[in-house]
Amino acid sequence: MQVGYLAEDEAFRLTLREWFESHYPRFKASWPGTPDPNELGWRRAWEDYVCQAGWSGLGWPAQYGGKAWPLTRQAIFHEEQARIGAPLGVNIIGHGILGPTLVHFASEAQKARFLPGILSNREIWCQGYSEPGAGSDLAALATRAERRGDHYVLNGHKVWTSFAHIADWCFVLARTDASAQRHKGISFFLVDMNSPGVRVEPIRQITGEADFNEVFFEDVQVPLDALVGEENGGWRLAMAAASFERGTYFIPRQVRFAQEVQALKALAADTPRAGGGNALQADPHLRRGIARLAADSHVLKLKGLRALTNALRSGPPGAEGSSTKLQWSESHQKMMNIATELLGERALAGPEPAGSDPRAALWTRDYLWTRAETILAGTSEVQRNILAEQMLGLPKN
Repeated sequence: MQVGYLAEDEAFRLTLREWFESHYPRFKASWPGTPDPNELGWRRAWEDYVCQAGWSGLGWPAQYGGKAWPLTRQAIFHEEQARIGAPLGVNIIGHGILGPTLVHFASEAQKARFLPGILSNREIWCQGYSEPGAGSDLAALATRAERRGDHYVLNGHKVWTSFAHIADWCFVLARTDASAQRHKGISFFLVDMNSPGVRVEPIRQITGEADFNEVFFEDVQVPLDALVGEENGGWRLAMAAASFERGTYFIPRQVRFAQEVQALKALAADTPRAGGGNALQADPHLRRGIARLAADSHVLKLKGLRALTNALRSGPPGAEGSSTKLQWSESHQKMMNIATELLGERALAGPEPAGSDPRAALWTRDYLWTRAETILAGTSEVQRNILAEQMLGLPKN
């Protein structure tokens, strides 16, 4: 396992760090009002800024406008952007999943049409995979596309579609051969979200936000040239798309997790106890909990380095990703449980009352959000099944 980075990579890191430390504070200072790390307008504006500065298409070939960076430098970019506290963008699906998929599988005409819009962040993408009856079992999808002359007619219902309410385009998996086996007969389409028959219904989350959506396709006409790859060959593209960015996907989350451990420690030190002192000093159970989270943070970093090393060696993505996702999501929930216990009644006050602690509102929001983290991107139960079957060799079911 490769641990750490080469000297030339660390020199490259310093260049990036200088850019972020110069530009991000300047960008924040120019923002009207107080930046909200979870507000989509703020996230989109920073993402636009980064793309306009040329920091996009990091791993794409230069012939398509990319920077052709090796994975190590892409990882350093994500580390440094997370370290400065910059928000995740709203077009991460376009940049991290669809873009590389188009580079590898799309026609030259499709690349010329769609890659520039992703690079510039001009066109936002969402992912039309999950359905009410096909979430973790994606091969059970029922959305169908029927070829009629010079177009396909798309009908179906997608759910949990992130940012569909602001997306310009959606890449959709749809069944084009109902008689084929489950994993066959599925095709990969690029669908204009402004097409007649596309309807988006936001899903209100427990946080009060509505980043997820239901998307309904009702007799939507999709041009023949919106099919990527071969008809009925979409499953291969979907699996390839899932593998892109595996080496760097958790890097911003791992960096943020480490920062949150330190913030939790500071919160405990600022929480007084009735008998004197603070919670960190007075509660050995709390100190053990924070120490476990610090150990989790270190292990997540090591897992990230291992995933990066495997990707550099061109090894196929394996079950290790399930291990990382499982540990991150469940540890993150434990962290937020500790935070809300420390906050006590402050966790219920919200941001409005005069004199309220703004940190409390952020911790509470993140506590609510983490309830979904053991469900999204594959439930904990699914991740454990993958680990049992692929790493431990246990029988299915």
